[in-house]
Amino acid sequence: MARIILIETSTSLCSTAILEDGKIVSRRENSERMHSSLTAPFIKEMMDERGISVKDCDAVCVSMGPGSYTGLRVGVSTAKGLCFGAGVPLLAVSSLDALVGEALSSPETMTGVAKIVPMIDARRMEVYCSVYDNDGNSLSPIESKIIDGDSFRDILDEGTVLFIGDGADKCRGIIDHPNARFLQCCPSAWGMAIPATREFEKKNWRDVAYFEPFYLKEFVTTVSKKKLF
Repeated sequence: MARIILIETSTSLCSTAILEDGKIVSRRENSERMHSSLTAPFIKEMMDERGISVKDCDAVCVSMGPGSYTGLRVGVSTAKGLCFGAGVPLLAVSSLDALVGEALSSPETMTGVAKIVPMIDARRMEVYCSVYDNDGNSLSPIESKIIDGDSFRDILDEGTVLFIGDGADKCRGIIDHPNARFLQCCPSAWGMAIPATREFEKKNWRDVAYFEPFYLKEFVTTVSKKKLF
């Protein structure tokens, strides 16, 4: 079985983990939005804890988005640096895959669930989301969606839907349906275990030189109205 370094920095939670033989054997997390100063040290701590180096790993898997522009840049840059320096392959999964992985790892959470809708907060009433079946297979493309009272009504009428992610709570009062469940959480490195294993088994390697995060939306800069002088 593979040993894979997992990196998730797409939201406010900075998390890393090591996957060995299908199990998470080490993990680190911090939600203080200090991704640039914590990601690499977290990985070193885990390596030291296990008495291994990056070269002893079979791959590095990074969460590629969608999510925070800055967070994604930190995660992908760190992953590419590790792969380039140690000569190990790069894997990538979406931040929505990581959320689905968290749901699937909890049988209690999944009891009676027919569909999973992972959602990343995109501010106001907008989320980045997709629809998955209860085996973790994607049923729709990732999209940016403005939530209203009719959102996802077609699949809600068919059975229980789990809305999971850091965009779930704000949708709780809008999506009013007896089949709707909500779980507020951030995507995590340990949630990447299932999708990362699938990518590794398919040998879906990414190009270390040219791989870029999946932002979904273009990053827009604004000019500050504050006077500097």
